[in-house]
Amino acid sequence: MTDELTQPTTLTVQDRTGRLRDADVASLKEQACRALTELTKDAAGGGSVRVVVVSDIEMAAAHERFSGVAGTTDVLTFDLREDGAGPLDTDILICLDEAERCGAERGHPTSRELVLYIVHGVLHCLGHDDHDPAAYARMHAREDEVLEAIGIGRVFARDQKSLGGEH
Repeated sequence: MTDELTQPTTLTVQDRTGRLRDADVASLKEQACRALTELTKDAAGGGSVRVVVVSDIEMAAAHERFSGVAGTTDVLTFDLREDGAGPLDTDILICLDEAERCGAERGHPTSRELVLYIVHGVLHCLGHDDHDPAAYARMHAREDEVLEAIGIGRVFARDQKSLGGEH
């Protein structure tokens, strides 16, 4: 019998836009798996994270339906655990159109932005929040730590310097 802590968290990535090449999806999954390993090294293992890449149209519909907010957004996270404890059981929607816009604005590839969105979603399920300035700063600092640890490099800290701290 294998200990739950030694079980890896599984990750699936699905592109519902039909715009990513198979190689892009495979690369996104590989980078996200490395990030997930970094994020969950002290958490219960054996869980599952399911990522779906969607367009503005699908994201705006989900944003309205689940958050009551009109318009698109970068990421929506659904923690499906009963009490928010134990192995991850998470669905994450990430918006390709938003990643393309933000990546161009920030001067980095769309793929880097998509990994950032996945990290952001998992951090929410691990108890991080970004609703007040101090929590926002802590969460985005952790994102950069994870992205640096997996070789992608900082995304958020570079934004603060180039965009005056706006996200």
